[in-house]
Amino acid sequence: FNNLKEAFENVCKEFNLEINNDKIDSLVGMWNKSWMLAQPYQEIKEIITELRKKHQVILVSNTDCFSIKQVMEKFDLNELFDKVYLSCEIGMIKTDQNFFKHVLTDLNLTSDDATMVGDSIQSDIMAAKRMDIKAVLIDRRNTRDYHPKIKSLKELSRILEM
Repeated sequence: FNNLKEAFENVCKEFNLEINNDKIDSLVGMWNKSWMLAQPYQEIKEIITELRKKHQVILVSNTDCFSIKQVMEKFDLNELFDKVYLSCEIGMIKTDQNFFKHVLTDLNLTSDDATMVGDSIQSDIMAAKRMDIKAVLIDRRNTRDYHPKIKSLKELSRILEM
């Protein structure tokens, strides 16, 4: 899609919903407000910069291309990552094993070389585990029962050294 309006119109068509321009404009407005209010966690730049001294740091995301690119640019996050893989560009989501196969192949890595750090048990952790990729849950509120788990990226170095 070239823009959010086109994306929402396509969703309406897919679900046989009437395309109402006022409602689509409202959805676009809410979506834009969401990314405009987004804030990276305070420690992100420092921690990723430190991690990159020993590891490649790759961003994989199921988000839409419009929002993520604007947030990355707004907070000057692009230089933090060695490479970025977005489901909207690849044409598949992280729960599809081919997503991780694509990333590993593109980076010339094996599943033993990779560690997935994510906040979704389903789309990050279980998807990675299906590919035999080590997975670490980031659970900032410490509400989910999973191991290994971290509450902050500051704890990641300890996990990676195990």
